[in-house]
Amino acid sequence: MDTKTELAGGCLCGSVRLTAKPKNNNVDACHCVMCRKWGGGPFFSASCGDAVKFEGNENITIFSSSEWAERGFCQKCGTHLFYRLKHEEHYAIPVGLFDCDNEWKLTDQIFIDQKPTFYSLAENTTNLTGEEVFSQYSKK
Repeated sequence: MDTKTELAGGCLCGSVRLTAKPKNNNVDACHCVMCRKWGGGPFFSASCGDAVKFEGNENITIFSSSEWAERGFCQKCGTHLFYRLKHEEHYAIPVGLFDCDNEWKLTDQIFIDQKPTFYSLAENTTNLTGEEVFSQYSKK
């Protein structure tokens, strides 16, 4: 996928629409306890930096899930819309929101140390523990 490609998507009920420019066609899977509680399983997302625009902002509710991050969802249908770092405007958008079926590729798994044993993903990915993820952000 070209990094200039803008993708459109939205929630289940259509009250929130978005356009975003993913940095690439990579998909990250987060296995942290919060993501699994949020969605019932790993959070599969595309990294979009700050290149995200929403329509229907009045229908977005934001939950501050930690000191550094927040999660947005549609207040009408409950669709998960984003995970965002508070201090960087970094958006992780669920890949399932996008209207098109792009050439997504699962490349990274984070919080692999919190992944339960009842599932595994077959793709050969970069796997980081929670400690390794936090270490990367502390270097910025």
